[in-house]
Amino acid sequence: MKPLLMALLAAVAVPAAALAQQEAGDTKAKVDNLEKLQGFKPTGVAEPPPIPQTGRRADAINRTLQKIKVPDGFKIELYAVVPDARGLAVGPNAGVVFVGTRKSKVYTVTDRDKDRVADEVKVFAPGLDFKIPNGVCFSRDGVLTIAEQNRVLAFPAAEFFYESPDVAAAVVVKQGELIPPSEESYNHTARMCRIGPDGKLYVSLGQPYNVPPKEKADLYAKTGIGGIIRMDADGKNREVYATGIRNSVGMDFAPDKTLWFTDNQVDGMGDDQPPGELNQITKPGQNFGFPWYGGGAVRTVEYKDATVPADVVPPKAELPPHAADLGMIVYKGRSFPEKYRGGVFTAEHGSWNRTTPIGARVMYVPVNKDGTAGKPEPFAEGWLTADGEYLGRPVDLATLPDGSLLVSDDTAGAIYRISYEK
Repeated sequence: MKPLLMALLAAVAVPAAALAQQEAGDTKAKVDNLEKLQGFKPTGVAEPPPIPQTGRRADAINRTLQKIKVPDGFKIELYAVVPDARGLAVGPNAGVVFVGTRKSKVYTVTDRDKDRVADEVKVFAPGLDFKIPNGVCFSRDGVLTIAEQNRVLAFPAAEFFYESPDVAAAVVVKQGELIPPSEESYNHTARMCRIGPDGKLYVSLGQPYNVPPKEKADLYAKTGIGGIIRMDADGKNREVYATGIRNSVGMDFAPDKTLWFTDNQVDGMGDDQPPGELNQITKPGQNFGFPWYGGGAVRTVEYKDATVPADVVPPKAELPPHAADLGMIVYKGRSFPEKYRGGVFTAEHGSWNRTTPIGARVMYVPVNKDGTAGKPEPFAEGWLTADGEYLGRPVDLATLPDGSLLVSDDTAGAIYRISYEK
């Protein structure tokens, strides 16, 4: 090896080794911080500066919002600038909004003067090392749960501790025990969570394949991958609640205590098939048809000759193919017109592999008194231009105490508020 090359390699190796050692030290510090927070001990971590709410980014987002169409009587406004905003959870006590991401941070959004515009956005629990903390949800008594790729944490009284970088924390599911570590993937990693009327924690577990190989069936059925699991709030008594789900990143309980959820369909079967799904779970143990069906009644190539289970539950509504419906909410507010009460709003993230892009909008699905669902219709649209450019990509939905609708957008890094004025 030439002396110059040897010298260059040596120069690179030393910083690389030092960097690896530093990263290992940082990881250990984050683990230690979790242990400290569990014991109500300070971490000594400094609070990062808040996210600016004015300036070029906010101005650009406001310009985009001028192009968004909503029904007559409604208006859409910028609620907060939040980097990588995805999962939304509104605190039951003070209305503080907690925002998950697919990266490593969770944010808090505070509207102190209640003018329906955020006054402060900052990092939540900066001393902790989150990994894809997409799923955020609250219990009625104010416990915040954060579902990561392969761990679940809980934060009692999060709305009151969040002002400090140190927050009370508890481990619900240890790192590496939500799914087998062998099944961790970069694909379908965003979890969604909800606390049910029964007080139990519900978590969706997207499976890592487009269509899983048959040899994975037993493992996935046992662990709940490709389904929804539920457990006690402290992580005990885990069980598989529903199966036959490809990748759900949106679910919500209706007033009748049934659980509604979106499911993303199989890719690579053409632009116009299969459809996305809006489903309703009415009892534990139901099967929603994947991988025998890629979406709706469209059979997958991989399982076209396999016998479909007799008890498969069809979707309540079929959604536009490849629009990537993620978050959803059963509207329980009272400020929107009667038409929307009890119906379902879904957030279309927008297609990524379709010849002509579709999506990037908020859809509304009416739910009739007999429990059937009507035809999906656009509610807020305009983030996808005629030229196929995404100006934003909606992800999740939530309501504020006044009944207005929040919409997260991980591309623009924002949360919007849609309100109705009579």
